[in-house]
Amino acid sequence: MNISKINGHGHLLPEPHQIPKFMKDKKLFWIDDDKKYMRQGSWSRPITSQSFFLNEKLLWMKKNQIERSVILNLSQLYCNGMPLQDTIDVIRFQNDFNAQVQHLHPDNFTCGFVVQPLYIDKALEEIERCVKIHKLSLLCLPTHFLDKNEDWVSVADEQALPIFELANHYKLAIEIHPYDGPKMIKLKDQYWRFHLVWMMAQTADTLHLYTLKNFPNRFPNIRTCFAHGCMLGQANTGRRIQGYNGRPDLFLDTTNPSKTVGHPNIFFDTLVHDVYTFDLLKKRCGVTQIIAGIDDPYPLGEMEDVADSYPGKVIDEAVSYGIITKLDKEKIWYNNVIKWLG
Repeated sequence: MNISKINGHGHLLPEPHQIPKFMKDKKLFWIDDDKKYMRQGSWSRPITSQSFFLNEKLLWMKKNQIERSVILNLSQLYCNGMPLQDTIDVIRFQNDFNAQVQHLHPDNFTCGFVVQPLYIDKALEEIERCVKIHKLSLLCLPTHFLDKNEDWVSVADEQALPIFELANHYKLAIEIHPYDGPKMIKLKDQYWRFHLVWMMAQTADTLHLYTLKNFPNRFPNIRTCFAHGCMLGQANTGRRIQGYNGRPDLFLDTTNPSKTVGHPNIFFDTLVHDVYTFDLLKKRCGVTQIIAGIDDPYPLGEMEDVADSYPGKVIDEAVSYGIITKLDKEKIWYNNVIKWLG
């Protein structure tokens, strides 16, 4: 029996001709005309699936019986370290692009918009614009940003509080997603270590601050999803609680991490890649807080052109291992995503 499916974690690239000329001229971001590579400065990444693009994405969704996809912003365009005007222009471009996709295909896509917390006044203006003009209701935030002192700080830092206050006012859904690890951590970039290890640590770090500062209860109208199941955040819960209890002098005016485990306004997607981690996620947070997420079309997503992979694989495995029921599976694919999006 087919079930209703919403993919809560997907990505989409503009066509090469849709990217403004200034972005390529300044090497901020562009795509080769043959659509083989995406580029930024001296960085490049192969475009491994044509479902990065709109028409092919719709075909891919139909093939995999996915009724709707949540399209997050491009991590390459968080604009960390960019000058003010470039940041304004780049963020406006990507938010307008996502808004257009949602407006043209309202039955197929729910699209997010992004802001850069460094420029807080502009970030708040952009939230107002995207909510009021574009009718977007999913705010995408990086786990960390480069602040005015050129320090890397979590998005749960006090500097970013006005963003959460305004998001709470508008009752937005939030997605917190990692990137820019090589800029933060002085290690040689080899063996994909920043995507395989450090992105997971970045997300766990922001969950740490987000819960210590009691954001789930301070901002009760926000529903926040942490990308990739916040895998290390799940495994690290006991250590965080032990640290809180063992050194209370380091945690003045904070909330015990145990108080927000399984909180109804904190969600995690299913992209954890193995059924045992999924089991921990389920036991730690509960089925109601898990949403389906494929991270398509990246090869670290559950893509059928990657060996031993296909969209929804870990959810199916969780059923076959007796970790969740078929009814749980239906909720993870649909009801829970709807609850997060509001």
